[in-house]
Amino acid sequence: WGVDGHNSHTNICSAGARTGYALWHKYDRPSPDHTNAKVILLASSHLETGHYFNPHAQRIMEGMMKGAKLIVMDPRLSNTASMADEWMPTYPGSESAVYLAMAKIILDEGMYDRHYMENWVNWDDYLKNLHPDDPIEFDQFIKRLREEWAEYTPEYAAKEAQIDADQIGRVARIIGKAGSKLSTHVWRGASIGNLGGWQVSRTLHLLNVLTGSVGTEGGTSPSEWNKFHPEFFDSPPGPDAWNELAWPKEYTLNHYEMSQILPHLIKDGRGSMDVYFTRVFNPVWTFPDGFSWIEMLSDAEKVGCHIALTPTWNETAFFADYVLPMGHASERHDINSYETQSGVWIAFRQPVLREKARRDGKEVEFTYEVNPGEVWEEDEFWIELSWRIDKDSDLGIRKHFMSPYRHGEKINIDEYYQYIFEHTNGLPEAAEKEGLTPLEYMRKFGAFMVDPEVYMKNEDAVNEDTMNGASVKENGQIEKDGSVVGIQV
Repeated sequence: WGVDGHNSHTNICSAGARTGYALWHKYDRPSPDHTNAKVILLASSHLETGHYFNPHAQRIMEGMMKGAKLIVMDPRLSNTASMADEWMPTYPGSESAVYLAMAKIILDEGMYDRHYMENWVNWDDYLKNLHPDDPIEFDQFIKRLREEWAEYTPEYAAKEAQIDADQIGRVARIIGKAGSKLSTHVWRGASIGNLGGWQVSRTLHLLNVLTGSVGTEGGTSPSEWNKFHPEFFDSPPGPDAWNELAWPKEYTLNHYEMSQILPHLIKDGRGSMDVYFTRVFNPVWTFPDGFSWIEMLSDAEKVGCHIALTPTWNETAFFADYVLPMGHASERHDINSYETQSGVWIAFRQPVLREKARRDGKEVEFTYEVNPGEVWEEDEFWIELSWRIDKDSDLGIRKHFMSPYRHGEKINIDEYYQYIFEHTNGLPEAAEKEGLTPLEYMRKFGAFMVDPEVYMKNEDAVNEDTMNGASVKENGQIEKDGSVVGIQV
């Protein structure tokens, strides 16, 4: 629709951890390969609570059954902590000090991966900017780094964390010996509940960098390496205006939209909203100052029309002009892919009763016709709403909802997913072997393994076509048409 209006709960959910990871390699989530790890380090109370979904619990158990050591850093003596090789009940917010103390030991005792760091850390930029008179040599970088980290002793960290200094040293050496098979993760907990929590994920991933366990078998990869990204039939351009209700200028370092202060920005007279959709979003309950949201949502001058899309009745829906019931997984279409392991996969949810109707030979245009309670299928809802909003095609919206198979006509839900599956690597070939189309294959099997194993993507060579016309900068970046396409190592 050309509107920069996305508003979520991310800043009080996970933006702290996301920031720390993004500062390392752009991607703001980790993908630990627990199954193949020698050491599993969890900054969480339970197997899965350190990440944002629970399949990691299975992977952690697989790793432990293969002999991996489990280290749990959390003040609570959880069931997981009771089974750990090392339980470190750190004082909340002190984790960064502990990780830095471990990093110091790994550096001082030469347990770091020299080959990885020399090739994949911008140590030369560090020396040029902070020590311009020093020789640009890797050993000099290590010397300067040891000087810089000298204050982060086990004793210092032990005082901050209120744990034993000997344990910090012991765990640091366990981590150092794991080498490239150190899997780690943090999501909420320490990283989001404390001032400066973004440093928790940043310093935790530092241990992966030092040990060369980034993108390796048994290590920790950037999330995007193990998450499938579909190719859509249409890619609308981004908005052409900056929305200061989402991204106020004074918060220059926020990693996600400042949704938690939206009512306060509107109360200050910075703007209003004609139409506001809350989709599976309950700010009255989620945010600390829910009454500010009640005040805003109750004022028609501030919010002209509030539409709540939700599968359940909730506190925010109470203050909506329209409550539109959303379907659960068995009542909607959806594709999903999570970084649950070292591979890449795609799965397909589909409305059960629509599929039954299809098999029974009943023709269905919209899923609500067969869904319980006439619940709209969400993809169909947005397609239909967008089509009707731009009924004369003068808003530039309709053109983004045209069928790629029927010229000039509106796309339908089957075509939407047909296009995605036809453009998924390996899926058309797998479907053909079964005598099916890609859409039929996913309807039948529900999931497809795109790539069973993904490691060390950073070492993939840039192809010749990309290199044609590219230039190599002084820092090793390979650029083409204003974008970085590779790095020279």
